Amino acid sequence: MNDLSLITCIVQRGRAEKVVDAALKAGAPGATYYYGRGTGVRQKLGVLSKLIVPEKEIILIVVKDNQVDAVFEAIIKAGKLEKKGQGFAYIHKIDRAIGFLEDYS
Repeated sequence: MNDLSLITCIVQRGRAEKVVDAALKAGAPGATYYYGRGTGVRQKLGVLSKLIVPEKEIILIVVKDNQVDAVFEAIIKAGKLEKKGQGFAYIHKIDRAIGFLEDYS
């Protein structure tokens, strides 16, 4: 089984459920999300850094390659990722995996 990709999305705390719901509607079989804390941009903003909450939600979604584009676009829209500071998403190709149900439709 090598036709899988992992979509990782990091959003502001409180946004994960909306993003996951959109991914499921776009065909994702499921998702895992958890809380995280990040650094980076916040430290560079000085006084404005108080406006950015460091707590984030990290979403992991494994999809078949033929679903990547639809699910990724749904994530972008639901998470408002086209706007600066709203989050970050990326795709990794999965070389090998075990335990993923091939027929989940």
